[in-house]
Amino acid sequence: MTKPMLLSDFTRLPSRTRASVGAGLSGAIDLVADAAAPSHAFLRYGWYAAALAAYGGAARTILVEEDDLPVIALPFVRIGPAIARLASVPGSYWPFRSFPIHRHADLPAIDSLLDILARSVTALRIGPVSDGDPALDALLPRARAKGWAVLDRFVANSFVLDLQQPDWPRGSTLRKNRFHEKHLAEHGALDWEFVAAGAWDTAFDRFAAVEQKSWIAAKTDGRDAKFTREGHGAFWREAARDPILAQMLSAAVLSVDGAPAAFSFDLDVGTTRYAIANSYDPAFAKHSPGKLLAYRNLGRARAAGVRSVDWGAGDSGYKTTLGAAQGPAIRDWLLVRPGVPALFGALLKRRWAASGNPLN
Repeated sequence: MTKPMLLSDFTRLPSRTRASVGAGLSGAIDLVADAAAPSHAFLRYGWYAAALAAYGGAARTILVEEDDLPVIALPFVRIGPAIARLASVPGSYWPFRSFPIHRHADLPAIDSLLDILARSVTALRIGPVSDGDPALDALLPRARAKGWAVLDRFVANSFVLDLQQPDWPRGSTLRKNRFHEKHLAEHGALDWEFVAAGAWDTAFDRFAAVEQKSWIAAKTDGRDAKFTREGHGAFWREAARDPILAQMLSAAVLSVDGAPAAFSFDLDVGTTRYAIANSYDPAFAKHSPGKLLAYRNLGRARAAGVRSVDWGAGDSGYKTTLGAAQGPAIRDWLLVRPGVPALFGALLKRRWAASGNPLN
């Protein structure tokens, strides 16, 4: 009688790793995003294509495969003078600029990525991105070990709301909200609307109408507005054309007598919500329409299974009032290839750390 072979009798062959760089955005980006950490599920082909359409640039993509399975996809665009061979990961600065990596990608895949990256660019900017980013956590230790200079600059602290915390919202908050709703209703009928996935173009127009009345139009040049033509409106309109991204987007609108008075726009991936933008018409400011809408919207998110809300940086008073606490730091990273460039890059660490406004 033949003795059956056990699993331990077999020799596991090493994975065959292959890396390549090609012009344009690779269709394999979506395959990697589907197998990446849930926090990175939105980093799809359509996300990067929207960035190119809105902000310009000609992309190339480094693709790393293990046994013919795509495990890393890193799109990049050239920045600065061509002779410098500088590049950046494209995308919107919020929630973050990073790239998808398979949850089970191993060290040979990371090493292959770095080897071909060193032949493709002199330096690569990744970020802004929060500490704990899975792609960077895998990449940075190997980059340092292989002689890359790794520069970072602190941008800000993020704010994160734990929607599972007990006694949220407090009873006193709900009573205050009912008081404000009652007085807001004196201006006209209130309508609380949650946007359906197929209605994004119309919704973006309504968000832009609120932004044009808000502080961002009155006190800034408007370039940071998310939905106006002068701001980032082109990016979000393009991103929403990807049907899977469109399903991840979430929004709520408060209208008073049929006119939008406040909105909240978010991106939901797994159990995390990234709060992209919110604003309100200052004509109703004393009744706190933004907060009234936020509490309704967050309660709905919690009921749908969202466990935490990442609000990013800025406006700490508003966010802590809603129950958020300080979260991971947001940093901007620059990787400079080994050799003379890395030596020169190390000399620029302090200058990079103190440079400009990296939120762009």
